[in-house]
Amino acid sequence: MCGDMPDGADNSQASALRELPSVDFLLNQPAVATLLDEFPRAELVRCVRAVLDDRREALRAGRQAALDVPSLALAVRQKLYQRALRSLRRVINATGIVLHTGLGRAPLAEEAIEAITEVSAGYCTLELDLATGRRGDRHQHLRELLRELTGAEDGLVVNNNAAATYLALNTLAAGRGVVVSRGQLVEIGGSYRMPDIMAAAGCRMIEVGTTNRTRIGDYERAIDADTAVLLRVHTSNYRIQGFVESPGLEELVALARRSGNLVVIDDLGSGLIDKPIPPDVREDAGAPELGADWDEPTVRQSVADGADLTLFSGDKLLGGPQAGVIVGRAELIAKLLRNPLARTFRPDKMTLAALEATLRLYRDPAGLARRLPVYRLLSAGVQELEARAQRLAEAIRLRVPEAVVECLPAEAYAGGGTLPTVPFSTRVVRVRHGAYDAARLAAALRQREVPIICRLHEESLVFDTRTLSAEDAEQIAAALAEVVRDLAE
Repeated sequence: MCGDMPDGADNSQASALRELPSVDFLLNQPAVATLLDEFPRAELVRCVRAVLDDRREALRAGRQAALDVPSLALAVRQKLYQRALRSLRRVINATGIVLHTGLGRAPLAEEAIEAITEVSAGYCTLELDLATGRRGDRHQHLRELLRELTGAEDGLVVNNNAAATYLALNTLAAGRGVVVSRGQLVEIGGSYRMPDIMAAAGCRMIEVGTTNRTRIGDYERAIDADTAVLLRVHTSNYRIQGFVESPGLEELVALARRSGNLVVIDDLGSGLIDKPIPPDVREDAGAPELGADWDEPTVRQSVADGADLTLFSGDKLLGGPQAGVIVGRAELIAKLLRNPLARTFRPDKMTLAALEATLRLYRDPAGLARRLPVYRLLSAGVQELEARAQRLAEAIRLRVPEAVVECLPAEAYAGGGTLPTVPFSTRVVRVRHGAYDAARLAAALRQREVPIICRLHEESLVFDTRTLSAEDAEQIAAALAEVVRDLAE
């Protein structure tokens, strides 16, 4: 038959399969046995079997496969190191996106990292009242800080802002109506859609207005005896501009008070506590204020305007760990804590420690741009970025002389569903290699022990200096040189 394999090929495949060494034979070879100095025997055996299985599969598929001991030993070593690498690990962010959701959003301050290390290395006061020696409340650790920084009566922390939204709506409006503007029915990454959250929370969504224009009268006409909440949702990852209208928070609060016992919930998402952030005069007396022109509502203003509950994220413009924060009227916070679901959303000791350390930094607003990485990265000046770009470009030219390397002006964005219309001037280094396409080089950079994540544009690698540290330049240049060398070999 036409599809039959010739007898010669059959015999060749069988012969190659017979040459494949046994697991025991390979384990006894010095090049493999020495790996026991670094890895447990069970792990070594697993990887030897996996390599032999890979070779066997390749031979049966008619592909070439190296069967000599040095090649097999190298493959075993590579598999061992691959399995030893943690899946969740540090990367070098050369994208220019400061709050990159895929890369973990806000990098933490040194104070937050130290706090996590301290409480995770042993026991801590998570739920212990030191004064009485009795069981305490984990929510107590942040209560006073949240009151102080936001002006609210009370505060509560959960594991993310989606949980904050769900818990607030389920507690205060389950089985009842929630009035929200059609233009605020947001969708964010990970298939989070406000209508779905409201349905899951058990409340009845009442859409008012149109996509671009909603008036206070639209809310007023929608209120009935079954209405529990007026909800305002900040469109943190997009803006509707042009012929638009929406009532301010103060108008919603006034309407809620006129209409009886309605609750106003302000879902801010992005977590900007206050603005502007003053320059650190100890660092640069001529530095501008940060955030004066940002089109983001702030937590302090939301509380001051009378929102009954204000919800926001900990890992966006707040600059802390992933968390959802709820501040507002004390009796409403108490209701949320009594909801059995509050336990399912409660944060662990490491989140609380990191968030407490981050919030403490806000007691010194002038130091935020120096001590909080999010604001340090966002406030970096063009001259600083230009110098960083020149250093990176020179390092790449030195190690990869055949590449075409350019320093160019560009724009970066905060990312993470914040400040979508606010560009940040930046400087990028664009690298083009004649022998290898950019996608292949970028893929190889992602496979390193410390992956390097950059952008691709017009068949070039683009390294944005806004998210790079001074130490990253040499690492990027060395990694790129190794990648080119490996591809050449």
